[in-house]
Amino acid sequence: MPAYLLALDQGTTSSRAIVFDDGGKTIAIAQEEFTQHFPSPGLVEHDAEEIWATQLRVGREALEHAGLRATDIAAIGITNQRETSVIWDRSTGEPIGPALVWQDRRTADFCRELEAAGHAPRIQEITGLVIDAYFSGSKIRWMLDQIEGARDRAERGELAFGTIDSWLVWKLTGGRLHLTDATNASRTMLCDLRTTDWSEEMLALLEIPRSLLPEIRDSSEVYGETEPDLFGAAIKIAGIAGDQHAALFGQACHAPGMAKNTYGTGCFALMHTGESPIVSQHRLLSTVAWRIGGKTEYALEGSVFIAGAVVQWLRDQLGMIRSSGEIEGLASQVDDNGGVYFVPAFSGLGAPHWDSYARGTITGLTRGSNRSHLARAALEAIAYQTGDVIRAMCDDAGIPLQELRVDGGATANGLLMQMQADLLGVPVVRAQTAEITALGAAYLAGLAVGVWADRAAIAANWAEDSRFSPGPGQQQMQGQLAAWRDAVNRTLR
Repeated sequence: MPAYLLALDQGTTSSRAIVFDDGGKTIAIAQEEFTQHFPSPGLVEHDAEEIWATQLRVGREALEHAGLRATDIAAIGITNQRETSVIWDRSTGEPIGPALVWQDRRTADFCRELEAAGHAPRIQEITGLVIDAYFSGSKIRWMLDQIEGARDRAERGELAFGTIDSWLVWKLTGGRLHLTDATNASRTMLCDLRTTDWSEEMLALLEIPRSLLPEIRDSSEVYGETEPDLFGAAIKIAGIAGDQHAALFGQACHAPGMAKNTYGTGCFALMHTGESPIVSQHRLLSTVAWRIGGKTEYALEGSVFIAGAVVQWLRDQLGMIRSSGEIEGLASQVDDNGGVYFVPAFSGLGAPHWDSYARGTITGLTRGSNRSHLARAALEAIAYQTGDVIRAMCDDAGIPLQELRVDGGATANGLLMQMQADLLGVPVVRAQTAEITALGAAYLAGLAVGVWADRAAIAANWAEDSRFSPGPGQQQMQGQLAAWRDAVNRTLR
């Protein structure tokens, strides 16, 4: 009989649940969007209770669509939007305020103060991260200081903090388990990258009591079981990883030098770097890839904040296209960008610049510039931003890139994938399975309960859908690098 895994994929805008079989095949999917709250510019919040409610519903729906019962599921794997932070009451299980989303910038001034005080080198040495409001640490501090009574209650041990994985595990187990995995812990700016334990030095710097924090566990192990009444019977919870780490695992990038890029609203590129963390010289993030069997493996990560979102902007704000899928045809109407470069720094620039105050810029406009030039420049911007990150990774790791494995919605755009291959000078390979992130979580869970014997068995499931090799456009894309960099420099504040 085949074995089945249930992946809970809790994202920034929707909660999803996917049932996979032991061949990595998708059996059923359920998805539900939830409310995005924007109290004022730069502030982004979620309702943690709504996240839980939607995640539970889609989990039940996925089982129903698959025609399976809880007793048919070997294990649950969880993957989640990272850095989004929740604090709740341990006795009632109720959040003490809204969840602060990874996109939230309310702590940017505090992060600037940390940098001005000279803490950046030490923070990078301990955590592998740059100082930024993106990460959970400053969010936790803000909630403790700004929500009435929170700090005193935290000091008394009455409150619990978690990223979304911790919140889901707490709810799934009826409050029996308060834990996270090493990948999510490594994104808090509180975790010692080498020991994968909470850093007392970072806790003191950010004034966060250790009693607030979850236990850090492996990314693949049996943590416990769900409450029986949630799905009709108890199901083992056996895998947890932040979304990008799960995608790296799902892409079978299990060896040093293997890299993936996920093209979504933003882009997230990760390169496996082995069993020792690399301190980046290019302001990339050194992060835990996963921890399995007590052994930690590491990755370098570069984040592009605006990727597919630039196409949405052309659609929604400028009305240039009616659907995102039209961008490829429009951009293909011209042979080049006509000298137009688009740096979509709508919410600052991520790696390797980390400039929160950069703003979007379009350069090179002339009377001859048209919609197609702007469309092509938008797609090139996605490729160039990714290229900047990948080159920095290879330089930091001292490992040449052999190929880039890709996933995410924008990989359906063949022109963009060809641009990326031409720019990098290596094949860009699109995976056959579209649900790579959820599949990575399922793999981690299945590995823990023996569905797959080892990672070699998991890698054997991986298959490519399409391969884009460098072609005639290579000279053009690489020849435009100097002009792209000039456009980026005009954007920086």
